[in-house]
Amino acid sequence: MNCSEAASGGDMSVKPAAWLERLMAETFFGGCGVHQNHKKNEKNVFCLHCCLSICPHCLPSHRSHSLLQVRRYVYHDVVRLGDLENLVDCSNIQPYTINGAKVIFLNQRPQSRSCKGTANSCCTCDRILQEPFRFCSLSCKLEGQIRVDCYTQFVPTSSCSNTEATSSSIANNNNNKTNGFFLSLGSRRKGAPHRAPLS
Repeated sequence: MNCSEAASGGDMSVKPAAWLERLMAETFFGGCGVHQNHKKNEKNVFCLHCCLSICPHCLPSHRSHSLLQVRRYVYHDVVRLGDLENLVDCSNIQPYTINGAKVIFLNQRPQSRSCKGTANSCCTCDRILQEPFRFCSLSCKLEGQIRVDCYTQFVPTSSCSNTEATSSSIANNNNNKTNGFFLSLGSRRKGAPHRAPLS
């Protein structure tokens, strides 16, 4: 599947979608090379059709494309939850309220100390979270998704597990790699892994 197919309503259950991989790898808020002599030329929009970041001056060329606006909060890229949840499953990612709107961080944020312990924390990076959330950013959930794809024979048994990540759903995913764009995931770092029951 190419980026155009993913953006125009292609099979979004194929994971990770091409546009999502490019979104996570893209750099935002740098100057646009095409419009370098224009003011306000920061690239703060992602075109799902072309899979690249563009500036406001590029918008006329992408008028008929699906676009996602990226915002900046304390030097980190965020996207409004309402915009993102129409494209991917954002369940279990902790949202933050900024300027009256709920947003999700695109990438994991560095932290100065380990947050491991009894507190609820991100299943990927251990950042402390509010209950019942399991991931601090879209990238952490994507990384967790990749781990589960690589280890679908194991059932998550940690405190990060939830009712949606049961042994049967993991076993089913082993047979059907496209059931759902994301799974509700568990961490396999804590506790002894157990092999899923044979079906």
